Parts: sequence; C-alpha cells; structure tokens
Amino acid sequence: MSTHELELTEPIDLCTSDGLRPNPLALGWSRVPLHRANLDGYFGRNKRWDYWAILAGDLLISATFADLDTFCLIDLGWINCAEGTSGGKSTIAAHGTFVMPEQPGTTTISVDVDGLKLTIADVPEVTTFSATWTEADGTPGKLAARVEKPVGLESLNVVIPWKDELFNFTSKQWCRPSSGELTLGEQVLRFGTSSGVEAFGVVDVGRGRWPAKLNWNWGGGAGNAQGHLIGLQFGAKWTDGSGLTENGFLLDGRLTKIGSELEWTYDWDQPMKPWRVVDPKGQLDVTLTPTYDKHSKVDVSEDLGSETHQVYGHWSGTLRTDEGESISFDKIFGFAEEARQRW
Repeated sequence: MSTHELELTEPIDLCTSDGLRPNPLALGWSRVPLHRANLDGYFGRNKRWDYWAILAGDLLISATFADLDTFCLIDLGWINCAEGTSGGKSTIAAHGTFVMPEQPGTTTISVDVDGLKLTIADVPEVTTFSATWTEADGTPGKLAARVEKPVGLESLNVVIPWKDELFNFTSKQWCRPSSGELTLGEQVLRFGTSSGVEAFGVVDVGRGRWPAKLNWNWGGGAGNAQGHLIGLQFGAKWTDGSGLTENGFLLDGRLTKIGSELEWTYDWDQPMKPWRVVDPKGQLDVTLTPTYDKHSKVDVSEDLGSETHQVYGHWSGTLRTDEGESISFDKIFGFAEEARQRW
C-alpha cells in the first residue's frame, strides 16, 4: 500500500524566491533531505532547530540548537530511565548567537554560553558531539559522542503546509549507529561499539513558520529485533488536515511512508499508562510501555508558554511494509510525547 503523497527526488527550495511563502513544488516527502530552507521575512514567526537524541539502552542523551528568531535556545540533557535520574544544562541566548544552516547537516555549530560549551559538527559520514557543563548540584558533566550516517540509510523528510505563510519542513533521521561516553563526576557511562550497550542517534530538524498556538504528538524508537534493524517515526495533531504526514518506519534502512493519520491512544493525566499508535489501514500497530515521564511546564503569559509530557520506554508491536512483509518486535527503546505550545 503506497502513500498518496508526492515523493520528491531532486533538491528543491522550501520557499518561493522571496522566501515568504512555501514553494508549491516543495510540498511532498523524500527519502533523503532535499529541501533548502530559504526562509526570509516574517521576523518573530520563524523556527529553526536541530534536536538530537542518542538512545542507548535505558539512557537517553539529547542536544538542541534552536533559533526562534527573537532568541536562541541551547540545551544538553540526559535521562537514566533505569535509575529515574536526569540532568544537563539549558540556557537562552541572544538572537544571532549561532546560525542554523539552510541545508541541515552541512556545518558546525558551536557555542560557549552560561557555562555550557556545546559543539555539533557535521560531515557527510558522521556527526560528532562534544560538550561540557556543570550540573545543578555542582557535578561536572562531559559528553563525547559520534553518530554515524551509513550509506543508503533512508530518512523521513516532509513539508507540512497550514496556510500560505505558515508551514514547516522536518527531517526525521533514525537508526544512526552511535558511540561515546557521558561523564558525570567520577561516573562514566559508555555506549555503542564495544561497550555492550546498543545505541542509535536520532535527529529532528525543523525549518519553518509556525502558528502562535499548536499542539503535537511525536514518537518513535530504534533497535534490532527479529534479525532486523527497525526505526519508528510518527506524529499527530500538527499535521491534521494538511494532506501530508510525518508517519512511517524503517526496516533495514528502507523507509515505508504512511500517508494516513494515525490513531493515538493515551492518557494526558496518567502518562505512565501505555501509549498505543495504530494505522487504521493496517501497516502499523505499536504500544509504548513507559518507564519515565519527562514533564515540563512553563507559563510566561497567556500567549507564551509550553507544557509537554515526553515519556520514555519500550515499543512492541507489528509493522507491514508496502511489499506486504510483516514484522513483529518487542522492547525497542524509544519515546512518545504530547506538546502544547503557545509561542
């Protein structure tokens, strides 16, 4: 069952030549990043970010560079789901502190702000991470990691249109082998390669112009099961009614794109209950059993604030490719979230 959505196969500009509106020819999806985010105008409404996560057993490490036009956000975080502990460093910086590239994954971004030093360097074959910071309790933190990009590994890239001046390009890349170490004081947590802890990198790229208020779901995971490398990617709410989705999965590096909106079942008020995601057309039925809830809430004003439940745990379920191959799997590490944004 192939999707109804337009598959793009050649590089293309995200916006029209003036940078103000989405390029009608760019409204589709691709298996590799092809869009150049030539945003211009509408200052204060543009959002540019690269969010990275490393999934390593029960350990999650994240790193974010976000340019929200009027200010920049830098974040380095970690969660140990098995121990129920978390930490890291987050800070806000002035607009222009760093520049997000129009074509993601094509440059090095580095900052030294408010006690957080973070560098993410991209070359075609690998992305490297280096960071130092101080935890809230005074413990020094350090990260050194690599996220490989294997030849032939596909990803899910799509433009979601809302109306003429509001749209977003996202690139979701899963199943990128990772290795490195997280150091917290005297404790060293190693992952990937010879450590015995399977680890995969995930990146969520965003380039677009968003509504002032929006809710979304995002979820996925990566791991080996039943002799296959599996990557899960799905979302909801923010894509509703647009005619395009960010839904699909990887099986041994090959993307199956799902064009239908998925059915999410979970309880916002009891986020530690299972989260189930189902394709009504039968290509995906998966359930996340949470082990940790990262709940964040910020209220600045009536028009500015955010609240998110992001739960981590293990996915189990079944997948069916366009060719009809069915795969059942159990206990792939990942996450799911609902975010409620006023920005």
